[in-house]
Amino acid sequence: MTLDLKTIRQQFPALEQPAIFFDTPGGTQIARQSMERIQRYFLECNANHEGAFETSRKSDQILESAHAAMADLLNASRAEEIIFGANMTTLTLHLSRSLAQRLSPGDEILVTRLDHDANVSPWLLIAEDKGCQINWVDFDVEDCTLDLSSFEQALEKKPKIAAFGYASNAVGTINPVRKLVKMAHEAGALTYVDAVQYAPHGPIDVQEIDTDFLVCSAYKFFGPHVGALYGKYDLLDELKAYKVRPATNKLPGKFETGTLNHEGIAGVLGAVEYLEWLGTEFGGETGEGLVEKGYQGRRLVLKQSLTAIRAYEFEISRALISTLEAIPGLRIYGITDPKRADQRVPTVSFRLEGKHPHEVAEALGNAGIYVWDGNYYALAVTERLGVEDSGGMVRVGAAHYNTLDEVARLGEALKKIA
Repeated sequence: MTLDLKTIRQQFPALEQPAIFFDTPGGTQIARQSMERIQRYFLECNANHEGAFETSRKSDQILESAHAAMADLLNASRAEEIIFGANMTTLTLHLSRSLAQRLSPGDEILVTRLDHDANVSPWLLIAEDKGCQINWVDFDVEDCTLDLSSFEQALEKKPKIAAFGYASNAVGTINPVRKLVKMAHEAGALTYVDAVQYAPHGPIDVQEIDTDFLVCSAYKFFGPHVGALYGKYDLLDELKAYKVRPATNKLPGKFETGTLNHEGIAGVLGAVEYLEWLGTEFGGETGEGLVEKGYQGRRLVLKQSLTAIRAYEFEISRALISTLEAIPGLRIYGITDPKRADQRVPTVSFRLEGKHPHEVAEALGNAGIYVWDGNYYALAVTERLGVEDSGGMVRVGAAHYNTLDEVARLGEALKKIA
């Protein structure tokens, strides 16, 4: 069954505006179900944690339900493996401090030049604090895919931690994550995967990938500004948490420092419920073999949902790239071969000859088409591509609620700018 874009777009109140939202790599629009969960939280159970009264008990039930929902979305083995926090960056800075306790001077840490800086700088900082060595993995500047030979060479130095992304927020490349995790584990490294950019575009199974840690942000998959981290239970249980003394030592609370954004976490539950709705409505004929893999209940429906989204986005990725390639003087950075659509998400960065990226983004914004420009915190990417000092790139990113007509209108606007 194909996606009914009219019905899907009705689930996003912001799409009623006369604008085209191609700014999704920086944050998707929020689903109605998520907004309703936030509103209901404020109206029905706005209270702090573990109180001996009804609204606090209801609040705790919502938080527990949100942990269970995220565990289902990522196929974690238990809800206690899900940690909520302000965002991916804050969670990574927090957990990296705990992981630093396992490091000694001279130990190696692997990072890649294809990553968002939130999966680079935290490791640079603890390397500086602990006297560790950073080993950079390069990428191919022609198609912006990770250099596996460079990855292998970095692993020869037996790093204690290997940090890499699921998909690039700058150029859309999807990394072979399962393979990278296996290679890193064979070299004795713990793996830390940034799945922020991939999460709205396809199914994630942390048990199948076998990563030690994986982190994403709900505002990138149709929810509010909340981050979520998965970690294998035994690892999280043994790690030291930097927290206040009265806080619990049990998971997940030991890493969820202070009073959380309860209403935001309620919104995460709503975002997962939106994906569950989509899977129920449109995912029944997708994801061949999912039942055989053992998925059932909500976990099955969520995998069907993201599989259906992924299938539609192959089409919109091809349309987006072909439309951009038709613009005179425009250069795309990353995979452009339509036969390799399965190796990227619909996040495409480009430069237009004779135009500063901000000038292009501003002109598109004035035309009601919202895109990003600059480095999008993927500093190592723009430096490696040689565009950092000249304004970075223009980034266009689609989600499953974007239409082929919107892609065509983008092309028309760019032709005028060019």
